[in-house]
Order: sequence, then C-alpha cells, then structure tokens
Amino acid sequence: MGLRHFLDKLKRKVEPGSSLHFLYATLEALDTFLYVPNKVTTKGAHIRDAVDLKRVMTAVVIALMPPLLFGIWNIGYEHFHILGMQTNLWQNFGYGLIKFLPIVIVSYLAGGLVEVIFAQINKEEVSEGYLVTGLLIPMIIPVDTPLWMVALAAIFATIFGKEVFGGTGYNIFNPALLARAFLFFSYPRWMSGDKVWIAGLPDGISGATPLGQLSQATTVEQLNAIHAHFSVADMFFGFIPGSIGETSTLAILIGAAFLIYTGVGSWKTMLAAFIGGGFMGWLLNIFATPTNPYMAVPFWEHWLLGGFAFGMVYMLTDPVSSAHTELGKWIYGFLAGLMAILIRVLNPAYPEGVMLAILLMNMFAPLIDYLVVNGHIKRRMKHAQLLNGMNLKI
Repeated sequence: MGLRHFLDKLKRKVEPGSSLHFLYATLEALDTFLYVPNKVTTKGAHIRDAVDLKRVMTAVVIALMPPLLFGIWNIGYEHFHILGMQTNLWQNFGYGLIKFLPIVIVSYLAGGLVEVIFAQINKEEVSEGYLVTGLLIPMIIPVDTPLWMVALAAIFATIFGKEVFGGTGYNIFNPALLARAFLFFSYPRWMSGDKVWIAGLPDGISGATPLGQLSQATTVEQLNAIHAHFSVADMFFGFIPGSIGETSTLAILIGAAFLIYTGVGSWKTMLAAFIGGGFMGWLLNIFATPTNPYMAVPFWEHWLLGGFAFGMVYMLTDPVSSAHTELGKWIYGFLAGLMAILIRVLNPAYPEGVMLAILLMNMFAPLIDYLVVNGHIKRRMKHAQLLNGMNLKI
C-alpha cells in the first residue's frame, strides 16, 4: 500500500498542465510494470477481457524461462567442460549467470531508453512490448558478444524494428530478429565461426556448434564423425554449444506447450513450420549428392540443430508480425520452415537460415492474410450467386 500511495502521489505531480507532465509516460510505464492497469472501457462495442498487452508479454516471458534457465546453466557447463573441469549444477549456473546478467541488463537499458524517449516525444504511454524483445535479444546471440554491440543492436531493433512503423503492434518485422540480423551483417566475426559460442574459450581450441561443423563437412565420413561426437540426446537436451537460449529443444518444447495453453502462440504456425522444415529436409535427403553431404543430414535432425526450434516457437508466432487468418497460419508456418532448411543447406554463406526465413515470411504475412481473406470472399460470393440463381429458377 505504501508503494501504491507513493506512485499515486507522484502521478498527481505529472498531470496535464504541470511542469513535470513530460515525465508522465515514464511514470506510467513504471506504474503498469508494477501494478495491473486500472483503465477499463466505458462505452462502445468492446470485448471485455482480462487479457491485455501486459499479460500477453508476461506469458511470453514465462514461456521463455525453461530455455533461458537451461541456457544460463549451459554457458557454465560448456565453459568448464571444454577446460576439462568437473563442476556441479550450481557452479555451472553461477558462472552462466555472471556472463548473462550484463547482456540482459544492457539490452533492457538500451532498448528501454529508446522506448521511453519515443513515448515522451509522442506523448504516449510506454508500451510493454520491449519486455519480451529485451529478453529475446540476449537469448539469440553468442554469449561473448561485446556489450556495446548488444546495446547497438537493441537500439537499432527498437528504432527501425518498431518505432519507425508506429510502435508496438505496427511493426512488420520481429524486432529481436532484426537485432540479430543487424549484428550478423555488421559484425559477422562475432556472430559466426568457431570462437564465439563458448564463454572464455582458450586460444587454439574450437567451440564450433554441431550445425557449423555439419555445414562445413565435405565428405560423408566427416558427417559421420560429427554425428559420433554429438549424439541425438545431446542435441535434444541441449548439451551443445550455441546461442544462449537456442540449444535445448526439450526446454523450448516446454515453453511452446505453455504458449499454446495460454493461447498466446499458435500451435498451427508451430506445427506447420516443423512440417515445412521436415518436408524440405526429406526432399534434400532424396536428392543428396556427394558434392554436398550436408543434404544427407536426416530431416528430423534439422529440428534439433541451431535456432530452428527456438525461432519457430518464439519468433515465428509473434502475434504482431505473423499471419492471423487460420489458413494463413498454416501457409505462413509451412513456408517459413521450408525456407529455413532450404537456406541452411544450399547457401553456405548462411548456415543457420532460420533468421532470414522468418524475416522473409514476416514481409509476406500481410499478403498471405490478404489472399486468404480475398479467397473466402470470392467463394462466398459464388455461393451467394448460386443460391440466388436457384431461387430465381424456383
């Protein structure tokens, strides 16, 4: 009650007409972060529902906890494992937390500051949208990414991924993926290769991910050697190098179940993406040639590698930038999964593929929805004309 009284007292000092009114948006952001908004609709045809943007963002943050907590532990595990040191759960988690906390703090501070500045300029309330974006950015980048790069990426994503389109709810592209793309094309040395995935990697030791090694294989023998080094269980549970939140498929599936249960993430989009990725992987298996042994990687294995599962669960289902029609979700998800594996296998310059595939489908999502809706309208018009013709004959 004391905090509530203190915030109410501050609010009176930033009311319209006061000299401190320019701070209203900042105080409102703090208030709605700590307490449920007290605004309700009073007239007009509105759906009364307890679900608002804040609750949706909170649900996504909760769904991110399984891969996040495992990713923090895996930072420490990979670090000590490659040094040949035996450690327990808490030592691994403690080391990972020390490495992760500065990244997430910088991400929230840099992106959040931009949100507040734009809210002040536009005299609007600060949106809760960055609550998720600020956490997603650290989870999809290498653990040793310099903090100034994290800040730069967060600022770029907030300005060019959201604010130039009008803010949260109007963006075409997923802001967190734009941050990843910005870093990938601006500082490729820090976003790919064998030296960026394990914290504190000693010189002369490779920390390449299974995906990176498979993409560089030139013979079937090399492919088999890589499979012998990384078991299916390692890839599924996440005991492999990679971006902080992308290694454990099991943890991601737990988060996916929560998103589906709460209705925040579309199971149709997720399932279609895995089907599309599996279909493209299966086609590549059929036409695999000795010149590109990467095509022979089992189609289901692509689901466990890199950021495929994380991207298709958390990025592709973004309620703003994804397709919204029921049929559109199937088309959108299928094409995203298909394109991700196609780019991953056939374009050696982009061994991941997921990032580019999702950004590409973000661009086509409105067109997919338009074609689906237009198709429904045409079918109904034909049906109505048929009924009118039958009535005239009667």
